[in-house]
Amino acid sequence: MVSEESPLLVATAHEAIYDRFAPHQKRWIVFLVSFRRDVDEHWSVFIQVTFVPSIPQIAKDLDLTDAVVSLTFSLSLLANAVGALVWATYSSFYGRRLIYLWGMPFVCVASCGVALSTSFYGLLFWRFVQTFGCAGGTTLGVGVIGDIYKLEERGTVIGAFYAVTLVGFAVAPFLGGAATQYWSWRSLNYCLGAWGVLEILLIYLSFPETSHPGTLGINKVTRRRWIHITWVNPLSSLWLLRSPNLLAVMFASALALISSYVLLVPMAYTIGIRYGITNDAIIGACFLPNGLGSFTGSLVAGRLSDIVVRRWREKRRGVWCPEDRLRATWIGGLIMAPLSVGASGLITTYIGGPIGLGLNILCLYVNGVGVDSVLSPISSYNVDVVHSRSAEATAAHVASRWLIISAATALIIPSIQYIGVAWTNIITAVLVLIGQGIIFLTIRYGDCMRASVDVGFSTMEIN
Repeated sequence: MVSEESPLLVATAHEAIYDRFAPHQKRWIVFLVSFRRDVDEHWSVFIQVTFVPSIPQIAKDLDLTDAVVSLTFSLSLLANAVGALVWATYSSFYGRRLIYLWGMPFVCVASCGVALSTSFYGLLFWRFVQTFGCAGGTTLGVGVIGDIYKLEERGTVIGAFYAVTLVGFAVAPFLGGAATQYWSWRSLNYCLGAWGVLEILLIYLSFPETSHPGTLGINKVTRRRWIHITWVNPLSSLWLLRSPNLLAVMFASALALISSYVLLVPMAYTIGIRYGITNDAIIGACFLPNGLGSFTGSLVAGRLSDIVVRRWREKRRGVWCPEDRLRATWIGGLIMAPLSVGASGLITTYIGGPIGLGLNILCLYVNGVGVDSVLSPISSYNVDVVHSRSAEATAAHVASRWLIISAATALIIPSIQYIGVAWTNIITAVLVLIGQGIIFLTIRYGDCMRASVDVGFSTMEIN
């Protein structure tokens, strides 16, 4: 059990475990789990955001309404939640490397299934499988970083991890929109499947196992078959959320991330219609500012969170409090994210022409910076407090967050149709502020919250 009075960062023999890989090997590992699209926030987001500009064309091809097709987007978020739990839980048993290799075939096969879909139900099924296959990326990626980097280093690395993966978030909508406009959404999914095959080869040839020696469940099996398949309850990770700390930051991150989806999901129906943009490639290009903002926010917030941890530790004369890292979320959560989403709704409603479009683009960039200034420190915090189960803690966090967001995204377009874009965005801004209030209470009462329910918090020997 940890507390503010416990000096958790004394040097121990456990720290030697982080020297298993040379610095250049660590950089290569981080490169693989982020840039090579074997992570949720790159591979899965690529699938999701390339899908958004394609909604009108898919609706036309399958003779469906845009609102019905957008439900497949919400279903893909649900698949993220389910997949995150499954892959993270099994990675604690079989290891990170093997689970990466198991996930990608789902993506390859399902991408071809999406491309071949001729009915709405077929599209729903294959979209679910497609997203499920790559859904473990965030949880595994963060877990890998927790495996190889020490406490005061991992905030910066996790920030870089998110930033590199968000390059795909910035570029994918434009590529997806261009492919939809000048090619077809079916051909795009064939390409995603082919790319998945290349990913499998890269991971197989150059990605080592990073889990700490002796910690995997398979290592404790005395009688092992050549192909040993064991049932592991994927829902067990959710039990970590009985901790008030982990539950609180999950809600806060979900409320912050909803603001991005409120801006991005209905893009073709808000900015597109308001400013007369009908070209799918141009609609996709409007995602670029938000992706670039997310890239910036992840890099800055990750490094800032490490700085905050060190400075507050110095103020306490060597004593570390896990919630100090959450102080790095203030600017993004209190100012940038809520202000940008609220302003965008008002601008779209009342300001037309190039000025209105330009201001909306600025809001998209600011929102990206603000939201990821909240998400990056929270991701590092989850690893800090339950380091021995970092992938599972991240999975519980991500799965629950996606469940909330999947429900919220299903309401976005109906809300805009019923109460208008301005009020929809203003309500979202209020939700972001509520989330930041939850973070304030977690920082203020974090020690008492951890004392109330012990889920195996990190100690100085294992962090």
